Amino acid sequence: MTTKRIFFSVGEPSGDLHASNLILDLDRKASRAGLQLKCFGFGGPKMAGVGCELLEDLTQHAVMFLSGVISKIAKFRQLLREADQVFAKGEVDVVVLIDYSGFNWLVAKRAHRFGIPVVFYGIPQMWAWAPWRVRKMRKFVTLGLCKLPFEKKWLEDRHCQAEYVGHPFFDEMQRQEIDVEFVNRFRQEHLAGEDTDADLVTILPGSRTQEIRSNLPALLRTAKRVKESRPETRFVVSCLNREQQQLAESVAEETGLAKIAMMDGNRTPELIHLAKCCLACSGSVSLELMYREKPTIIHYKLPRHLFLLQKLFLRVKYITLVNLLWSQTISRNGMSVYDPDSSKAEPVPFPEYLTTSDKSVEMSSQLIKLLENRNAFQQKVGMLQDLKRKFGHPGASEHAAGVICDRFLSPSSEHGSTDDRQPSRISVA
Repeated sequence: MTTKRIFFSVGEPSGDLHASNLILDLDRKASRAGLQLKCFGFGGPKMAGVGCELLEDLTQHAVMFLSGVISKIAKFRQLLREADQVFAKGEVDVVVLIDYSGFNWLVAKRAHRFGIPVVFYGIPQMWAWAPWRVRKMRKFVTLGLCKLPFEKKWLEDRHCQAEYVGHPFFDEMQRQEIDVEFVNRFRQEHLAGEDTDADLVTILPGSRTQEIRSNLPALLRTAKRVKESRPETRFVVSCLNREQQQLAESVAEETGLAKIAMMDGNRTPELIHLAKCCLACSGSVSLELMYREKPTIIHYKLPRHLFLLQKLFLRVKYITLVNLLWSQTISRNGMSVYDPDSSKAEPVPFPEYLTTSDKSVEMSSQLIKLLENRNAFQQKVGMLQDLKRKFGHPGASEHAAGVICDRFLSPSSEHGSTDDRQPSRISVA
């Protein structure tokens, strides 16, 4: 049986999950084609759990902003030398990159030098930030597999090869099972009333330490304001693990809002299911909120200098993926930031606040409207249902696996086998 070798480079926990699902589908596709796969490279524990040989757990080195990158430079240089050594052996059939674009552009460049085809599964959001980076895509990446429908045309208009496969997040949503016992127990202990159950608002403060510190104070102040006018409303902060819960508790104490309930153990699916509405830090969780049809207020606070930079470089109207999927056009006019409270604001599924200041007054007003105005609530639910019907279906991982197998692994693929390729004469620094 012919063995095909796929080198992965994956740097975020979410990418680790998507890569693990992709590996399972690749293995099924390859087996039906009479091929044996060897998957290895940089990734995370979920990839290791499905048989990928990890040269490094890259998810342990996830960083944000320039200061985080600088602290990891020595490690990244070491990993790039390892990649060079692997590619120089001429035994890699295709390189698959997922997220982590700063590092993965360098991996793509090295693979390209050795004539190895490169697939970027879930392209970097160049259409939102710094579109000139498409030159790297055109030069170093053989094929972009797009998660969002407008990305394929955007890339093809700029002379890049692309396929729209759908968002792998919805593959995970289909597999996800709600813990019914936990849901029933939580509802009985925290929401049950004499006449009717209380409304629950789930707070999702982000998955990174920096995001939690920046966004949770405003989200907690929003909860406090809502409680002052609707004492019956319940709030809970969803934390991925005990460390995050301790951080959230610390932030709550610093802001004088320590009475808000916190819950760890990665109960996010159940707490979203139980919620009537949510308050969330902008991120991929918005797709889960869309899938679960939960009206949500989105918040993302930046330091002033980064806020000014985004005004210069951000090319899209919204920071929330769900709002971009809803909008007919994603490009923004001028340098203004979307203001959901403006009389001229386009109605979107999730009111969003990209800000440097405290928006708890505005967010509490938006949230109270959703909790008390049935028509406003149903309008948002209807928008989310429409989006779910259009985009919230599984199959991205299977589709991506089929494209990779057909184009890069099958005997008839245009790229041929590694045995036919001669690596470039490049020394490893």
